[in-house]
This record gives sequence, structure tokens and C-alpha cells, in this order.
Amino acid sequence: MRDDSRPPSLETDAQARLRLSGSWTLAYATEMGDCLREAPDAVQEVDATQLVRRDSAGVLLLLRFARRRGIEFDVFRFNQDHVALAEAIEDVADDRPRKRREYGVAAALARLGFAVYDNWKEVVALVGFLGENLLKFGRLLLQPRRFRLTATVYHMEQVGLDAVPLVFLLSYLVGAVIAFLGANILRDFGAEIYVVELVSISFLREFGVLLTAIILAGRTASAFTAQIGAMKAREEVDALRTLGMDPIDLLVLPRVVALVLMLPLLTFIAMVAGLLGGLTVGAFNLDIPPQAYLARMDATMELRHFLVGLAKAPVFAVVIGLIGCLEGLQVEGTAQSVGERTTSSVVQAISLVIVIDAFMALWFMQMGI
Repeated sequence: MRDDSRPPSLETDAQARLRLSGSWTLAYATEMGDCLREAPDAVQEVDATQLVRRDSAGVLLLLRFARRRGIEFDVFRFNQDHVALAEAIEDVADDRPRKRREYGVAAALARLGFAVYDNWKEVVALVGFLGENLLKFGRLLLQPRRFRLTATVYHMEQVGLDAVPLVFLLSYLVGAVIAFLGANILRDFGAEIYVVELVSISFLREFGVLLTAIILAGRTASAFTAQIGAMKAREEVDALRTLGMDPIDLLVLPRVVALVLMLPLLTFIAMVAGLLGGLTVGAFNLDIPPQAYLARMDATMELRHFLVGLAKAPVFAVVIGLIGCLEGLQVEGTAQSVGERTTSSVVQAISLVIVIDAFMALWFMQMGI
């Protein structure tokens, strides 16, 4: 029985022929490299017929040695038992040179152009998906039997009820932080009482709906993409089409409808939580009694601020739901694609929510609302 534990060795004869012996395996990677570095420059032939044992690591190291020395791999002679492995590794070796990264203004402009083109395709796809869903929703109103009530209620529980603790806690803490920071600034002017207006107006108009939308963009859009993407990877969506069922009716509309119904309710909860956070800071840090805080809030709070914030919720719900479902339907069938599309849906949903909120805030300001 041959000893498989002999370390690799290398000998050179007068004809510049290398004779390899020992075990050329991954366990002796360091010794193999040392042996090859000691080989002379003018190598005419490599005799590897005396190898006791070798694996793919040994063959790859010899292949790299041949490329570095500029010799053909054909000059290597192996045992008949080792020829198949050597030929297989040589066939799959990648001879292509590494792609050089391009630098300069032209390359930067090219990358920018590709990025803009990809984003434009995403925008076009989202607009087309919106039109398709509006068409299917109109058909749903004409044919109510297509409405999936059970699926919608299930998604309402997932989207709304399960998210209440998180939305309430984060909104409460953000309201307390805004009140605390605002009080530190207003204290210099002796106007700490205006913290009430700062918290109430900011949460009713902006922070309540924006925080809720961002939380659902990270929580719900990713869930929609992962669920539909997993179905797409397992070819379940194609099976639905084969059975004559519309994936939009079954998968997209129940999720979007559930989100449109639940986001305004979560927004209201976020508003209440933010106002409670400001009330807590006013009572314990600003020495404003709760009765005085609530009286000031009642005197200064306007209904229009509440309606402005609540009017944004359905728009954000449609954006989040459509992006999450569209990215799931664009999964190409691999686990990597599911992960990439899930990340993309969260980034797109949060970004688009913030952009739309900025435009709506400017529009309401210009309209004097």
C-alpha cells in the first residue's frame, strides 16, 4: 500500500526535466508552492508519473506554474489514473483576461447613463403595472365575485394588526424626541409652550404618515416581494396562468387593497402616539401639566392638518404595494434574484415615498392648505 502522507518533492535532471513525487494535495499547499518556486527557469518537461496522490488543488497549482513560466501544459506527463482529472481541470480553466475597470470621465458618464436607463425602465414598468392594476380593479368592481375576501382579510391582519406595536412605539419615541429637541431651542426664547404646536402640526401633517409609510416600506414591501418572488421561483405563478387564473387578481389586488385600507388606520395610530410622546415630555421635562398641554393642543390644532396627513396615506399605500408586488413578479427564479429584488423593493419604496411626500408638502403649501 502506498504512503499517502509523503510531502511533495521536486527533482531536476540535466535535461531541465522536473520530476515530481509525493502527495500534491491541498494539505501540502505551502510545500507545493515552495517546491515550484525552486524550479529552474528553463523547464522542458514535467514528469508527474511518480506522484503518490494529488487533487484539484495540486493540478491548479501546476497549471498556474505553467502559465507563469510560459510553457504549455502538454509537457506535463501524468499517470493514466490522473490524466482524466488533469484534462478536466484544464478544460474548465478560464483563460480569459480579467476585465479591466475603466476610469475617467467617459467611463463615469457611461456608468451614469446605464444607471439612469435602468431606473427609467423601472419607472416605466411601475407606471405600466399601475395601469394594469387599475384596469383589473375596475373589472373587479364590475365583477365582485372575483374579489378574494379571505386573502384580503389575511393580508389586512399581517399588514395592519401585526404592525401596530412597532408603529406605536416608534412614533411615540419620535414624538418625544421632537418635543425634547424643540424645547431646548425654544427655551432660549422663553417660548416652551410652542412645543405643543411643533409636535401636533409636524405629526399630523408629516411625521405620522411618513413614519408609518417608511416602516411599512421596510416591513411590508419586502414581505410582498419575498412571498411572490418565492412563488415565481417555484413556478407557481406560471402554474396559475396555465390554470387560467390571473395572478393580479389572486396575488396583487388583495395585498394592495389591504394596504390601502390599513395604512390610514396605522397613520392615525402613529399620530396619536406622537402626540402622546410630546405630552409625556411636556409633563415630565417642561413642567407643562397634562391639562394645560391638552388645552393648548385643543386651542391650536386645526382639522386641515389632520386631513392633509391622512390624505397622503392611500397614495403611499398604493406605491408601497405596487412596488413590492412588481419586484416579486420580476424575480428570475434563483435565490439570489429573490434577495436582490427584495432589497430593490425596499429601497425604491422608501425613496419614492419620501419624494412623493416632498412634492405633496410643497403642493399643499402652495395651495394654502
